[in-house]
Amino acid sequence: MSIGGLAGIQIGANIASVLPAQPNQSLIDGLSLLQSLATAEGAVGSRELARASGMEPTRVNRLLKTLAYLGLAEQTPDRRYRPGAGMHVLSAQALHASGLIRRAIAPLESLHRFGHLVALGVLWRTHTCYLYHATPGMNAALAIGRAGLYPATQSGIGMALLAQLDEPALRARYGDGPIAGFSGMDDLLGELERVRAQGFACVPITPTKSHTLAVVVGTPAYAAVALSGQIKRRDLPALVAALRDAAGRIAEPSASSEER
Repeated sequence: MSIGGLAGIQIGANIASVLPAQPNQSLIDGLSLLQSLATAEGAVGSRELARASGMEPTRVNRLLKTLAYLGLAEQTPDRRYRPGAGMHVLSAQALHASGLIRRAIAPLESLHRFGHLVALGVLWRTHTCYLYHATPGMNAALAIGRAGLYPATQSGIGMALLAQLDEPALRARYGDGPIAGFSGMDDLLGELERVRAQGFACVPITPTKSHTLAVVVGTPAYAAVALSGQIKRRDLPALVAALRDAAGRIAEPSASSEER
C-alpha cells in the first residue's frame, strides 16, 4: 500500500510558514491524517498511518474515529480507513466557492492547440498539486484530478510559484531537508532568481529532453498554468504569451468588476 502524500506532510516537516506561538497540535495532526487518507492509494490501516506519521497509535486511532464521526473518513469492513463522503463534499464546496476550475477549463482547452501537455496546479508546501493535467487530445473531464503530488522543484508550476516566495519563507518551508533536483538552498535560490528575472519558469524534464513552461495566475499568485513537451527555443515567446493570456483569463475578477 502506498501513502503518496505522507512523505510531504509529516508533522513539523515542510511547513508552509512560521509556526504560530500557540499552535493547536490536535488540529495539525488531524488535518495531516486527513491529507494522508486523501493521498493514499486505497484504504489504510491505523498502524500504517501511525508509523508513517510518527504519531502514537492510540492518538491516531482517536483522531481517525473523530474524522469518521464527522464523515470526513470512513472505516471499511476490514477496519481500515478511507476518505468519507464529507471529504468529497468539502472538496466540491471548495471548488465551487473558489470558481477556479470553472474559470480555467476554457482557457486551458485553448492551450491544447499547441500539441503539448497542459496543466494547472497549486503549491502545497514543497509539492505541486495538479488540478488539471491533460496530455494532447485528452478530454477535459479526464484531466481533472488525474495527477498526484509532485516535487515542486522539479515542476514548472512549482518553480513559478516558489519564485513568488522570499528567502525566509523558502528556508522555513524546506528546513535542512533535501531539495529535489538541487544541491541545496543556495542552488535553489539562484535558479528562482532567474525565474523571477525572466517572468516564467522553464524546467527541463529528464530523460525526455522536453521542457515545462509555466506562469503564475493571480496577484498575489495562487496557482500556475503550464505547457510541457518538446519545446523549441524559437517558440518560447509565443508559448509564454499564450500562457500569460490564459492565466489572465483564469485569474479572479476584481472586486469592482464583480460589483458591476
